[in-house]
Amino acid sequence: MGAVTSRPHEPGGHETRAAQKALMLLEAVAQLGSGATARDISSLSGIPPATAYRLLNLLVADGFLVRVSDLSGFALGRRTRELAGEVGAPVAEDFSTAHAVVEQLRARVRFGIFVASYADDRVRLVDRDPDHELAGESVIRTHLHASAIGKLLLSHRPGLEPRGPLRPLTGRTIVEPDALAVELSRIRESGIAHEVDEIRVGRSALAVPLRDSRMTVIGCIAAIGRTGRVNSDDEELAGLLRTYAERIVAEIMA
Repeated sequence: MGAVTSRPHEPGGHETRAAQKALMLLEAVAQLGSGATARDISSLSGIPPATAYRLLNLLVADGFLVRVSDLSGFALGRRTRELAGEVGAPVAEDFSTAHAVVEQLRARVRFGIFVASYADDRVRLVDRDPDHELAGESVIRTHLHASAIGKLLLSHRPGLEPRGPLRPLTGRTIVEPDALAVELSRIRESGIAHEVDEIRVGRSALAVPLRDSRMTVIGCIAAIGRTGRVNSDDEELAGLLRTYAERIVAEIMA
């Protein structure tokens, strides 16, 4: 009798169907956005709740999904975003093409205007205001919980939320995880992040997201200035930032 040769394992029908359902769940989360609940994901995908919840937990364990900070829903994880980047989405946009648009906004306001990229889940200032020095730039990159720019990134990348103790940079810095979770939820709902004396005493900021054609947040535009001159409840400034955010994205996506 000849030797028995082993053949590579081939997925059976059950495994194939499970993989298809997992992809359907990922697609549903992508459509619903960050914070999608298991019930809504099940409904959109057409997968029974019990099966959907089991597969969602497996996807979280493997890093394809993450739970939002208050555990109320799900968001795409790092591994899914990495896969999306490999199939055609640019890793970093060319923000230099929108510099003229940013300069138009700077001519209309009296404080600093800065553009940040969120490529690779990191904050990079890609257009700095030449007339307004930004002290502590490295702190914005390393302590995301303390700035408007950083909090906006955290609100749309739940997997980046800090797990350990948060460093208080001033007496106004949010350091309690529950309080930060509430703040990030507010930012997701309102579409605007702000800071008041949180990273430096006497400095405040407003930031709004830059979204690509798939509504993925790829960066932000922020107004930064002295506390009192930049107000967190300045609706006119927020509206102006949103208007120019749309123009910036139109330029870099053209």
